[in-house]
Amino acid sequence: MWGRGIITAPGTPSRLRWQTAPMRLGWRTLLLTGLGLLPIVAAWLALDGAPQVAPHDEVAVQDVARAVALLRAQDPRRLPDGTPRVVALRERDVELLLNHAAHRWLGSRVGVALERGVASVHTSTPLVAGLWLNLRLTLAEQAGAPVVQALRVGHLPLPAALAKPLVLHVVRQHALGGELMAAAQLVQRVGFDPGRLTVAYAWSRDAGRRVIASFVPLDEQLRLRAYTEALAATLLARPASDTVALGELMPPLFALARQRTDSGQDAAAENRAALMVLTLHASGRTLAKWVPAARDWPLPPPRRVTLAGRDDFTLHFLISAGLALDTTSPLSKAVGVYKEVADARNGSGFSFSDIAADRAGTRFGERLASHARTMQDRLAAAGTVDEAGLIPPWSDLPEFMPEAEFRRRYGGVGAPAYETMLAEIDRRIAALELLR
Repeated sequence: MWGRGIITAPGTPSRLRWQTAPMRLGWRTLLLTGLGLLPIVAAWLALDGAPQVAPHDEVAVQDVARAVALLRAQDPRRLPDGTPRVVALRERDVELLLNHAAHRWLGSRVGVALERGVASVHTSTPLVAGLWLNLRLTLAEQAGAPVVQALRVGHLPLPAALAKPLVLHVVRQHALGGELMAAAQLVQRVGFDPGRLTVAYAWSRDAGRRVIASFVPLDEQLRLRAYTEALAATLLARPASDTVALGELMPPLFALARQRTDSGQDAAAENRAALMVLTLHASGRTLAKWVPAARDWPLPPPRRVTLAGRDDFTLHFLISAGLALDTTSPLSKAVGVYKEVADARNGSGFSFSDIAADRAGTRFGERLASHARTMQDRLAAAGTVDEAGLIPPWSDLPEFMPEAEFRRRYGGVGAPAYETMLAEIDRRIAALELLR
C-alpha cells in the first residue's frame, strides 16, 4: 500500500510505515542539500582573504644586466643551425620571467621554489571584494620534461588527474598553447635542481621563426597592420623631410585607436599596437622579424623621430612606455637605469635628462593602460600633441657624466642624492596635464 509516496509491503504495521517514510525523506533532503552546498564549500576552500605570495622587490639594475648577459650568451646568430645549447636560470630569474607573464595575462604575483627534481610555482591573483585565488602548482621532472604532479587551489588539493586538464584549460584560455608547443620543438630537456632551472635546447631557424610568430596571434597581426598602414599614410602625406616630431605622429594613430575602440575593440590592446608601431619605426626596425606577413604590408618611409628635438629622448620615452603598458612599471624603470649605468661606464655618460624621458614614458604607458579611452581622446584631439606635455623640463638636469663623476656627485644608484634627483623628476612629471 502507499504511505506518503512510499510503497510498503502488505501487512507492514502502520506505525512503522509512517516512521520509515519521513526518515527516507530526511536522508534524501540531506543528500540533496549536501550536493547543493558542495560548490559553496569548494569556493570557501578555494578562495582566501589574503595573498599567499608577497609583493616582490622592485627589479634591480643587476637583474636587467644579468638578463642582457644571458640573451647575449644565447644569441642564436652566433651558432650554426641545430647547435645544442644549455642555459641555467636562477630561481630569481625564473620568478622575474614568470611574474612578467603572469602580470601581463592574469594580473598575478608569482613565487617559485626549485628543488632537486621538483618545482613549485605559487600564484596569487586578486579577485573581487578583497578575495584572492591562491594556487600552488607542483611540477616533477620526468624523463627530462616537467610533468604536473599536483595542484592546490587555496586549501583545496587537487590530484594530478584533475590538475593536468585544469592547467591545460588555463593555458588554452589565455592563448598560450601555440607558444608552448612552438617552444617545445626547440627544448630537449628541462631539469630542476636546488635554486636552479636548466634548459637544454637546439636552436633551429625554422622552429625559431615559428616560436616568434606564435607570440603574435592573428588578431594582433591584423591590429598591427592597421597601425602600420596608418603610419605609412601619415608619413607619405607629409612634405619630404629627414625628421618628424613624435607629437605629429601620435594624433592620427590614436585617432584610429579611438575609432577601432568605438567599433568594439579593446582600448588598451589598440593603444599597445599603436605604440609598438611607433616604437619600431623610431628605432629604424620593422615588424617583419616577428610577423613574416608584414613583409607585404605598406612600409612607412624612414624618418628620424624626435621628442623635444632629440631622437634619443624618443626611444627612451617609447620603450619605457611599451614596457609599462605591457608589464609592471618597476621593470621599465630598471631598464632605463640600467641603460644609463651602462652609458656611464662605456658610452655617453649618465644623464638625468634621459631618466626623465624614461620615467615620463613609463607614466605615459601606465595611462595608456589604465585610462585607455581617455588617452585616445586626449592624443587624437589636436593636429599635433604638445611635446611639453609628454616630457618634463629637462635642460637643467645633469647629463653625460662618466661613472666616477656620477658617483662623486650623487653617490650611485639608490644613494640619497640620487633619490632626491628622481623625486624632483617625478614632481615635474606629475605636473604634466597630459599624463595626469
